[in-house]
Formats: sequence, structure tokens, C-alpha cells
Amino acid sequence: MAHPKRKTSKTRRDKRRTHYKASVSQIATDKTTGQDHLYHRAHWHEGKLYYRGKVLVDTTEETE
Repeated sequence: MAHPKRKTSKTRRDKRRTHYKASVSQIATDKTTGQDHLYHRAHWHEGKLYYRGKVLVDTTEETE
């Protein structure tokens, strides 16, 4: 069975573990709708898909 040749110190172990922290996602507010959404992501609001304040997809329109 594999085992370490030397004991890993507490500081070396803790240095390695500090890099695995979760980061808080940034939230933006859309100027036109006032909805909160993630940066650089499109978001739905009342049947419309918005990105950077512009409507990309409108599902409320009837297609004939």
C-alpha cells in the first residue's frame, strides 16, 4: 500500500486547501425590466428573453 515518505506539515496541507473556496456569483440588474440576473447571461421575464436590455425571443406573440 502506498504511503508518504515524509509527514506533510500543517501549513503545507492548509496552503493546498485554501484554494478550494467557492466564489460568490455576481448579480446584475437589468435596466429595462429591473430583474436580477447573472452577468453575461440572458434571462426570461414575462415570456420574453432579454440580453443587455434588448428582447431576443418573444413567446407572447402569436404565430400564424
